[in-house]
Amino acid sequence: MSESVQKFKPATNSKNRVLKHLSDLDYSVVQQCMHCGMCLPVCPTYLETRVERNSPRGRIALMRAAIDGEIEITREFGEEMYYCLGCLACMTACPAGVDYATLIEETRAEVEAQDVVFSSGRRFWRWLTLRQMFSRPWALHWVGRSLWLYQVSGLCSLVRKSGLLRLLPKSLRDLEPSTPIICRHFSDELIQELEAPTKKQYRVGMLTGCVQDLVFSDINRDTVDVLLENGCEVVTPHAQGCCGSLHSHNGDLEQAAIQARRIIDRFDLESLDAIITNAAGCGSHLKHFSPLLKNDPDYADKAHEWDRKVKDISEWLVEIDFRKPQNHPATTQKATYHEACHLVHGQKISAQPRAILAALPGYEWVELTRATHCCGSAGIYNITQPEQAGKLQQEKVGNIEKTGASIVATANPGCLLQIQNGAGKGLRVCHPVSLLAEAYRAEAAEA
Repeated sequence: MSESVQKFKPATNSKNRVLKHLSDLDYSVVQQCMHCGMCLPVCPTYLETRVERNSPRGRIALMRAAIDGEIEITREFGEEMYYCLGCLACMTACPAGVDYATLIEETRAEVEAQDVVFSSGRRFWRWLTLRQMFSRPWALHWVGRSLWLYQVSGLCSLVRKSGLLRLLPKSLRDLEPSTPIICRHFSDELIQELEAPTKKQYRVGMLTGCVQDLVFSDINRDTVDVLLENGCEVVTPHAQGCCGSLHSHNGDLEQAAIQARRIIDRFDLESLDAIITNAAGCGSHLKHFSPLLKNDPDYADKAHEWDRKVKDISEWLVEIDFRKPQNHPATTQKATYHEACHLVHGQKISAQPRAILAALPGYEWVELTRATHCCGSAGIYNITQPEQAGKLQQEKVGNIEKTGASIVATANPGCLLQIQNGAGKGLRVCHPVSLLAEAYRAEAAEA
């Protein structure tokens, strides 16, 4: 038995549970891991602890031991699987092509099915967020609007000055300063359901997301503007809701499948050349609906077509040979680029956003040290594992500061928030598509 497995409780006939998810997993995927160790230098948790079980190959050894009946799925096992950021850097490093993304999602689903990490508080928050707020667009908008009112009314500042936050549990008190600023207008107010360019060449669907919709609706508007500038007729169904990425990454594959069906139903797939996403974490999930819905006779074929048509905005723009802006800035700004994990590792997209940034006049691009290393956001990891997330945040912000850049571009809402919260107000953090939209507008103003 390997070092990764030795400390975990051996399985016994009387207590070993019947596996509900791992038993259906293709065993050859688990066997693919050669234990070569190429994943170790890129795994944030292993680099932090230097403990084998905190590495991808260590976790895979635990998964295999559980499937083989050598160990039980216990609370310790579940906590180890949730200690993983899911950054997928190991997939880029792996010479054997191990599908770690599927392995970690299926294993977390097993952990939830076995209920080994149970606590009444955890169960309540998962029900409230995953099954209620992020499963109903109206509920998410209601929460967003309430939080916006709380922020703009001055009540937020009053509560902070009053000391009332001291009454909160320490975990919530520490998170409160990182509460995102909610936009005044959500995507449905900024974007019409159908917007047409001057000269139509393509017809695309636009995904507005959930967190992106509430916190970065301006990026969604920028994305539509850029698409229009490049001859795309844009279809943006209102009240889209969450794509299920948060559910899938947190072991709720049943609700993830429900969300996938809902979002597919919002678009007429046959009429669209592409379906555009501008959120890296969502995009990584959105491109894999077919495995999620493979046993659904009504949606299996639709899911394959969906996966084929979903494109990250940078991927699509490079594919159609986007128009290079011709504005003439008076000054040059120093900038750098952080590669969001689920864009570079999950979707294997790296050259495309860099090509867009390189085409922008008025910027001096400085390479960021460890640009592909996780910033610590990782979905809700900065909430569930704040200590480890904080260390990664400090490392990322420190590397950004060393570049001397006043602007950092990144293509994921979680990364945007994580870096903003770590760097403060002196650094502008923005999406590459927003910089391209600004260049187009400056070009029009100069004309």
